[in-house]
Amino acid sequence: MHWADVVAQEIAETCDQPLIATGISPTGIIHVGSLREAITGESVRSAVEALGKDVRLIYLIDSFDPLRKRYDFLPEEFEKYVGMPISRIPCPCGKHDNYAHHFVQPFLDAVDSLGVDCEIIWTHELYEQGRFAECIDKTFEKRQEIIQILHEVTGKEAKEDYAPYNPLCSKCGRFTQPQFDTYDYPYVWYECGCGHCGQADIRKGEGKLTWRLEWPAKWTIFGTSAEPFGKDHAAAGGSYDSGKRIVSEIFGGKAPYPIPYEFVQLKGVGQMHKSLGCSVTGLDAINMTPPEVLNYLFLRVQPSRAIDYDSGLGTLDMADEYDRMEVKFFEKEWTESEENSVRAYEIAQHNHVPEEMPLQIPYRHLVNVVQMAPTFEDVIQVLSRTEDMSKASPADLERLERRVSCVRYWLNGFAPDMVKFSVLPAIPLDMEITMNEKAFFQALVRRMNDCVWDATTINTVFSDISKTSPLGSKGAYKAMYKIFIGKPAGPRLGPFLASMDQKFVVNRLIQASQ
Repeated sequence: MHWADVVAQEIAETCDQPLIATGISPTGIIHVGSLREAITGESVRSAVEALGKDVRLIYLIDSFDPLRKRYDFLPEEFEKYVGMPISRIPCPCGKHDNYAHHFVQPFLDAVDSLGVDCEIIWTHELYEQGRFAECIDKTFEKRQEIIQILHEVTGKEAKEDYAPYNPLCSKCGRFTQPQFDTYDYPYVWYECGCGHCGQADIRKGEGKLTWRLEWPAKWTIFGTSAEPFGKDHAAAGGSYDSGKRIVSEIFGGKAPYPIPYEFVQLKGVGQMHKSLGCSVTGLDAINMTPPEVLNYLFLRVQPSRAIDYDSGLGTLDMADEYDRMEVKFFEKEWTESEENSVRAYEIAQHNHVPEEMPLQIPYRHLVNVVQMAPTFEDVIQVLSRTEDMSKASPADLERLERRVSCVRYWLNGFAPDMVKFSVLPAIPLDMEITMNEKAFFQALVRRMNDCVWDATTINTVFSDISKTSPLGSKGAYKAMYKIFIGKPAGPRLGPFLASMDQKFVVNRLIQASQ
């Protein structure tokens, strides 16, 4: 049984109206690994829904977190905002409501394209609406108990000045320490390091809980049934361990079913985003990988297993694997070891699988076609030479267009040079062509001028002639790629030539043979 189904059954048996929570702190560029939490949460939601339960998935944006430092990708002027809530820092580009909105909104738009069915909730708004007030009040009443719990869970020294709630200074705009003995619901006094003294109202956005308190407070507010989170939070003495005790002993709530996941490691990274300070962002991954394939990448393994995200040739491998599982699903034939992968294929589409086998264009072939066709209409025209596109449904064409868009993005930033090419508009005047090569091209012309134009026939003709040529097979391949793309190697020759017009290929061979 797939891990998402196991989790879904556990939740469905214990909750009437389950709520799955996920979240992110958009203090900077959102790494591709952040997708794992959103996709994991959605997979569980869809699996619970498939069991007939009324289930919700919420995506909490920790927009009230402070900016902890000025990252390299930020202008120097942002140094003055360090320590302030990211919801109250200006947008770096001036096009969004604030700093948090700037970094998270494009990611949320892209996550939506993955079909993640979630409700977006901004944490700073929860504070402003007073949703945390009851929990904050309890942290002041039971502060000594909280200090003891944290000491017992973490093994660290119990600090008497520990503040579970930090007021926001009304002068400098940074979080500061409260004066505990002044607390009288709903107000607490503070003296900020900037020299300002003031009073914070816990019913308003005038302060926030520290993370170890804020997380269980969220469980209490929403009645969270299950939540995926990084393995660091799941470590012994981590914030989940302390949260379990705080939610029950301080807030009177219940901890959610934990779904800890391993981190995503970058492998085979292509172009670096120097201006952004990272290699592959979540937005990159969504733009370069078909949504169903990206979902599959994260769902094919247990959350407890690390994932090597390869933005190079691994992107093609994953698309190929997804397509293989699709074929197995519709043919109803798979091995026991493939069962979870086939189920991951289903969940990757949120359990809404097409009624019929979709049109499949080999992804590697599509990489070649896209480099030969500047528009989607041109892609269809090229594919029509090797595929029966008349059978393509509107859904097939929609999926194909999305994949073409992903391939173009991948080629423009992350594809290795070895797969990139462009068909030469003409043979360069300075290209050296030997007599043996010319003789080889002349022999090809005689056979290819009126042969059946498909990859199999082209490969047969090429093989027959190269066997008797002084060039040999290796030299023959080099000669062909040289006159068509100006490189010594390229895509698989048969499908590549079959994708081009027969007259164009023959005319190029004639020109090269003269």
